[in-house]
Amino acid sequence: MVEAEQRPTPKQSLSRCRGRTGGETMLRMMMHAKLHRGRVTQARLDYVGSVTIDRNLLEQAGILENERIQVLNINTGERMETYAIAGEPGSRVICINGAAARRFQVGDQVIIIAYGLFTDEEARQLKPKVLLLDDDNNVVRTL
Repeated sequence: MVEAEQRPTPKQSLSRCRGRTGGETMLRMMMHAKLHRGRVTQARLDYVGSVTIDRNLLEQAGILENERIQVLNINTGERMETYAIAGEPGSRVICINGAAARRFQVGDQVIIIAYGLFTDEEARQLKPKVLLLDDDNNVVRTL
């Protein structure tokens, strides 16, 4: 897996994917991190979008602040895409902000997934980091 600090920009990724004949190699969108079965601790309709997540959880999973994420509501089947905001370290917060607060309620179980672009070779060797969370958003196991 390419570490978060070493990930190339999209432009660098495309330039390194050019084949010998000048053609481009496909990049694959792959899951690289997941917070599994977390609980929504807050829902703030008055905030301007995104999801606030405990900074420690983001760092453990390898998700960067402002990184695009997908949030799946296990209770309702709702899915949304947004970006991650780092919350207070150790707070165990998962706060749904903005309009999405109408679709996610405090106590709902969620899955938060981050994806990245990888070459075929990188994708085949990718080992996503999956954190299994308990009802209080403590990490109980890392896969």
